Amino acid sequence: MRHNPRDLEKSHTILTRRAMLLGGVQLAFVGALGLRMRYLQLEQADQFRLLAEENRINIRLIPPARGEIFDREGRVIAQNTPSYRIVIVPEDAGDVEQVITRLGQLIELDGEQLNRAMAEIKRSPPFLPVTVAEQVSWEDVSTVAVNAPALPGVAPEVGLTRKYPRGSDFAHVVGYVGPVSDFDLSKLENPDQLLRIPRFQIGKVGLEAKQEDQLRGKAGTKRVEVNAAGRVMRELDRREGEAGADIQLTVDAELQGYVQARLGEESASAVIMDTDTGDLLAIASAPTFDPNTFVRGISSSDYKALLDNTYRPLASKSVQGVYPPGSTFKMITAMAALEEGLIGPDDTVYCPGHVDVSGRRFHCWKRAGHGWVDLQSSLKESCDVYYYDLALKVGQDKIAAMCERFGLGVRHDVPMSAVARGLAPDRAWKRRVHGQEWLVGDTVNASIGQGFMLASPLQLAVMTARLATGRSVSPRLVKSINGVEQPSGAGQDMGLNENNLRKMRRAMYAVTNDRRGTGYGSRSIEEGYRIAGKTGTSQVRNITAAERASGVIRNEDLPWERRDHALFVNFAPADNPRIAVSVIVEHGGGGSTAAAPIARDITLQALYGGPPPLTAYPPKDRNRIEAQQERLRNVMPLADTEGSGRA
Repeated sequence: MRHNPRDLEKSHTILTRRAMLLGGVQLAFVGALGLRMRYLQLEQADQFRLLAEENRINIRLIPPARGEIFDREGRVIAQNTPSYRIVIVPEDAGDVEQVITRLGQLIELDGEQLNRAMAEIKRSPPFLPVTVAEQVSWEDVSTVAVNAPALPGVAPEVGLTRKYPRGSDFAHVVGYVGPVSDFDLSKLENPDQLLRIPRFQIGKVGLEAKQEDQLRGKAGTKRVEVNAAGRVMRELDRREGEAGADIQLTVDAELQGYVQARLGEESASAVIMDTDTGDLLAIASAPTFDPNTFVRGISSSDYKALLDNTYRPLASKSVQGVYPPGSTFKMITAMAALEEGLIGPDDTVYCPGHVDVSGRRFHCWKRAGHGWVDLQSSLKESCDVYYYDLALKVGQDKIAAMCERFGLGVRHDVPMSAVARGLAPDRAWKRRVHGQEWLVGDTVNASIGQGFMLASPLQLAVMTARLATGRSVSPRLVKSINGVEQPSGAGQDMGLNENNLRKMRRAMYAVTNDRRGTGYGSRSIEEGYRIAGKTGTSQVRNITAAERASGVIRNEDLPWERRDHALFVNFAPADNPRIAVSVIVEHGGGGSTAAAPIARDITLQALYGGPPPLTAYPPKDRNRIEAQQERLRNVMPLADTEGSGRA
């Protein structure tokens, strides 16, 4: 069929237009694609290169070395030691159970730890190392290394762990560290990324916890190349972290060890404080425990034994325990009356053995009474009636105000766990807390450190230091951080009448150096080392009518937990005070028999800088003291001083 030339020309024109249109569209697409490629390859090259690097490079944290802790003489108290562990990489091991069986034939494996490791292997990626044995010896590391061909995927590693070379001596002061837990993280609003590292050690209690931020240090980083599965291929570079700050304490490790040994297995506590600086030279609670067992992971049975112990070895009694101060409080009642001008040193009160107040009879400890007593004789013989009379004159609010000036009812700023405020009540306190009005009988009870009054051994040491100096001495536990001296606790003048303070010091001197003094049996006879102190016995129970009728009211006739607390406070030397001491023996009975002998021994140990000569003791005591010193030398643990000893 012949086509009309005109039609052919028309068709060609249409095809040419379509081709040009299609070509234009294609050209536009290619051009747009080219522009996009130019934009991505040139203008966005840096951004996409960064994204690629981030997909390939991981930044990982390097744990810093924890700061170490030293005593005032530079002796190490808490240090870092190499910790060897054995790890296994499941994908390299092949048959994991078979390899672990071989490993168990070479070194001893803990069953509980091995079970944890197997559970971790099941939930972790196969290329991640899992710890199967911790705290292994160098011999075990060597054994694993020698047998490496037979143990595919198994390798020894080394890290740092905490060690307390002084054992139990500083358990209540320094505390201990342990692996970070979910509970630890829940207490922090913005936790440090270091705390996300598995088994990273942080302070749990004591100074380790309170100074965690200084001791922890800052993490280092390393850049590692990983493949698509997240397995590390190589390390590209590393920046080491900043080690934690070293902390030097005011405590003398040798004195602390002696005090712990002297307290023995009593449920007791003692504080020795420098009266010039406020430095805590020793601060001990008994019985104690070995903090190293917590670092390594204490067993359930051992922990239960500590919890169930009636003497509460986990409690830091020196700062956490609060007790009725008993007669050691009488100096505060007397100072309140003296400062108000309500009594003079020669004013006397008659003690018939009791006083009747608001229809209730308040007894003196000496039922027959002391007769006529003045300020010095009342303190020397610890007459209760004298202080009942003072309290009725001065009133509780002024006594409470004097408590605060002497550091009672005040939470002192020391970096230890659960530091107690104690209680120095006034009228407003009882109304606010109990919804009741203050009674006259409450004042009578408070005047001799009973009733609502509560104080810790630390607070009683502070009180004694302030009586000895007339300055607002405050306790200091941290001497320096990374060599930078911390503020002194020397304090300022309290603004008290110096004559009144002298009267109290003379009366306290009479307590331990006058034959009729309640502390005379625990005196020091060496000139220049005399002690001025005060005994105390605080009642922890109300005597029932049945007990009084049966005569069963002596401490030794009662169960231990119902016996009175024994207390003693002192400063020494009496003529030039250098230290203040407080001792509390829980349910120890009388302060003169249970607490005062301990206080004398640790006072002399502190003053002499070691075992005092027997000539410091009365002749009748010397044979017993000599035997005691020998026994204490045998029971005092020798410090494991392996490792750093710098300050």
